[in-house]
Amino acid sequence: MKIVIPGGTGQVGSVLAKSFVADGHDVVILSRDPNRSHYTKGRLVGWDANTLGPWVDEIEGADVVINLAGYTVNCRYNRKNRERIMDSRVNSTRVIGEAIGNVARPPAVWLQASTATIYTHTYGTPNDEYSGVIGGNEAAATDTWRFSIDVATAWERAADDAVVPHTRKVKLRSAMVMSPDRGGIFDTLLGLVRRGLGGRSGNGRQFVSWIHHQDFVRAIYWLIDQHEIDGVVNIASPNPLPNAEFMRAIRKSWGTRIGLPATEWMLEIGAIFMRTETELILKSRRVVPRVLVDHGFEFVYPQWSEAVFDLVREFRRIHQ
Repeated sequence: MKIVIPGGTGQVGSVLAKSFVADGHDVVILSRDPNRSHYTKGRLVGWDANTLGPWVDEIEGADVVINLAGYTVNCRYNRKNRERIMDSRVNSTRVIGEAIGNVARPPAVWLQASTATIYTHTYGTPNDEYSGVIGGNEAAATDTWRFSIDVATAWERAADDAVVPHTRKVKLRSAMVMSPDRGGIFDTLLGLVRRGLGGRSGNGRQFVSWIHHQDFVRAIYWLIDQHEIDGVVNIASPNPLPNAEFMRAIRKSWGTRIGLPATEWMLEIGAIFMRTETELILKSRRVVPRVLVDHGFEFVYPQWSEAVFDLVREFRRIHQ
């Protein structure tokens, strides 16, 4: 297949592109910085993620478009960064829709990134695609949580507004993709564990929704082939678990017993120094993939205890 991945140089895009290239597909990465040396996870093509240009030629005749473009959310949510986060997602989605709508031979499927954080903060009933509650109105919602939900809904609306009659659209409400690569969320969490700081965050009750990187890639391949599936799909393990259990499993797999907990006020201070937001840690994301499960997708790593054992093994092999 010819697979075009706008915004594919980030952690999740690199996981996908590496697998696609290894499987022999023609992978095109649309990047604001197409001159990166020694990039081996596909062919880089420049774009500004805002306007139509020569890059549209890559959409012509492509089999699949997977749009992952968007400014990182791992930052402080000041006014400038909020504008970057919102505009980069909405504008790139809009222009991808325009490109697909304008070419003579459009792709069969457009997989559009979204986020599982669109759902409400909950310790109770899991959020699936059919009955899940969109967040923002819950009593615990902070200003940053509401902003993230505004971004997610605007992001999906931009995809919904695109007129692409010959292309199937799937919105990927993805949980955290866990891979052993440097710079990813698992690398960050494991780093805390290795320094003895990997205890529970806050009260530890908040649910963590996650997916092993191999299951993420397999789910994307599966969705490409499932021609009857469109609309919203949760990309997550069927077994989210509380933060305290989640961190305990990382400590056990790494072989350490010590994990100092962090209270909310400690996390707030730490987030300032790390130039990020505590929403990424404290919001309870209890999300389950009902569409995947109901249509017969089988996870290799449905349980965190098995997934984290494999991730630690991979991390040691790659980095030690």
